[in-house]
Amino acid sequence: MAVLSPPRPSTGHAARTAITALVPAVWGTTYVVTTEFLPPGHPFFAALLRALPAGLIALALTRTLPRGVWWGRAAILGVLNIGLFFPLLFVAAERLPGGIAATLNASQPVIVVALAVVLLRERPSAWRASWAVAGVVGVGLVVLRPSSAAFDLVGVFAALASAASMALGVTLTKRWGRPDGVSPTAYASWLLTAGGLFLLPVTLIAEGAPPAVDGPAVLGYLWLGIVGGLLAYIVWFRGIAELPVTSVALLGPLSPIVAALLGVLVLGETLGPLQLAGFALTIAAVTAGQLSPRSSRSAKENPNIPKERTHQ
Repeated sequence: MAVLSPPRPSTGHAARTAITALVPAVWGTTYVVTTEFLPPGHPFFAALLRALPAGLIALALTRTLPRGVWWGRAAILGVLNIGLFFPLLFVAAERLPGGIAATLNASQPVIVVALAVVLLRERPSAWRASWAVAGVVGVGLVVLRPSSAAFDLVGVFAALASAASMALGVTLTKRWGRPDGVSPTAYASWLLTAGGLFLLPVTLIAEGAPPAVDGPAVLGYLWLGIVGGLLAYIVWFRGIAELPVTSVALLGPLSPIVAALLGVLVLGETLGPLQLAGFALTIAAVTAGQLSPRSSRSAKENPNIPKERTHQ
């Protein structure tokens, strides 16, 4: 009888995964930066500054424009990964308690696992699907509170739609890849610019004139735009290109986990035994999700059995 056991990833694979994992960790700082440094009531403006200036700067530095079909693809990927994702996420955050919004958004890896089968023709993976669900449960244990029982249909739809938008964007990014001869920085500049241009009219309609900006706010916007925007997306899109897309998606729960941890370290929040259990479950889900199970005994007995294939 075959025994399933996850193989150890190669050193190069582990290094790429660790570097890519820094991105959702950086995104987890957004809540603290927003609440402590930025003017309140202008989430769309923060999203706009996170995307458009960084995209235009990178575009000016690389001097590389899309060609042919990539004008449309860059627009679609920019809207799905950035332009549509941010507004939906902020609508969910405004209409739902933070714990519910974060938990619903953590369903993104589950959606990616399903989309990878449909769009990338990947073999269904019960292993990664199970750990994707475990990640949602872990995030829920960390961020949900008794006061998080409020239910708002629009907020729930926005949270699930934001997760679906990002999931589809990540999957299509994997499917279409990156054009030959185009650097990761140039590629990220296309998507950030496209997402920022989409956000520009949305921000003007939703919030009107921009807020007054002081010194701390400038630092906050620089962090979100340069580190959480340009640098993060360069690493993120490179990770999607080099790693299985479901593995990358399963790194997503690190974002709410880092946000909760910073809430403890910076904002003086506390965590009980249930939240600590959620931390452990989420970290286990993120780690195990990077592995692909195989039949170790069958592989030893029959070396001709192929390993699990992933869409590269």
